[in-house]
Amino acid sequence: MGGFSDFIYFKVLGWRVTGNVNFSQDTVKKAVLIAVPHTSWHDFYIGVLLRKVSHLKSNFIAKKELFMGPIGWYLKAIGGAPIDRGNKQNKVEAIAQLFEEHDEFRLALAPEGTRKKVNEWRTGFYYIAKAANVPIIMFTLDFKNKQNNISEPFYPTDNLEADFEFMKAFFKGVEGKVSAYS
Repeated sequence: MGGFSDFIYFKVLGWRVTGNVNFSQDTVKKAVLIAVPHTSWHDFYIGVLLRKVSHLKSNFIAKKELFMGPIGWYLKAIGGAPIDRGNKQNKVEAIAQLFEEHDEFRLALAPEGTRKKVNEWRTGFYYIAKAANVPIIMFTLDFKNKQNNISEPFYPTDNLEADFEFMKAFFKGVEGKVSAYS
């Protein structure tokens, strides 16, 4: 342990990493990483800190409007990729293509697709993983217990309902920053 990110994550904020803490980037070079629950802008810096303390190289996508000026340069430097949410192209196929274009690509997404309370996850992340033939690795944004629990890699099957039931069970009892959400 060491470094400024470790100090902030572990000492100042009091967070910890549990579960698949020995996740090997050498064996899983491509994956869809899903973070749940996504309830606040605070999730972003926890995710960025988790990347640093776990030494996990990951990528994320965001609306292209965020990639302007100095903030845009910073977002690209930490693995961000802009997407045009107004474009009529098939986003699942376009994002799955990113995996083809890189030797190493781990895309972090929030299945809720928003910070507002939702009753159902969006399915894009699932179909991206299937189209790219990569596993899904789940991690919690558990503000109640101040922990990021990381799952083993999960390869989606052809049974969306069973797969979602399995994945949602991993997040059972997890509370986001906005606790009324949980």
